[in-house]
Amino acid sequence: MTRRTQTLPEDYFRGIYASDPDPWRFTSSPYEREKYAATLAALPQPRYRSAFEPACSIGVFTRALSERCARLLATDLVPAAAEAARARCADRPHVEIRQGTMPADWPTGPFDLIVLSEFLYFLAPPDFAELVRRAGETIAPGGDIVLVHWLGETDYPLSGDGAADGFIRLSAAFAQVLSQSRTPDYRIDVLRAGAAS
Repeated sequence: MTRRTQTLPEDYFRGIYASDPDPWRFTSSPYEREKYAATLAALPQPRYRSAFEPACSIGVFTRALSERCARLLATDLVPAAAEAARARCADRPHVEIRQGTMPADWPTGPFDLIVLSEFLYFLAPPDFAELVRRAGETIAPGGDIVLVHWLGETDYPLSGDGAADGFIRLSAAFAQVLSQSRTPDYRIDVLRAGAAS
């Protein structure tokens, strides 16, 4: 299969949501439910002060993650998805949902948790490298970065393994692998940022 060479454009995702408000079945898929539970179980800390979840889609995982965070900022590229996430988390005043493009609209932080779930493989290498750099700038000393990647075949710029392994390699100067788990469908990698020097 030939991989795309450019970051998937906003129109690609707008089109997906235009035809289906829950295109990946986040609200009903057993795969998503099990993956969300595994992701929450992989978090090394019971609570986080300030977390960031880019590419939050319609906010199903965002709502679950908010139980573990004093403050949670989540973003999505598609305005309709961000609006759905905002509605889903409307009763959680400590959750803020923004519309934004990654890595261009990466927030300033600092965050003691960053969750990068099933979207890094949409990025072409220059955008991917820039995202890793921004994660390094905004993760707090001792903070956790959680990578979640589907392992199926796609035409995206990166495979799930390529995205996870690439992030681990490019972030080696500021974060080390804490734990890794793998199923036939997805992998979860947890990295811990080094202490301040």
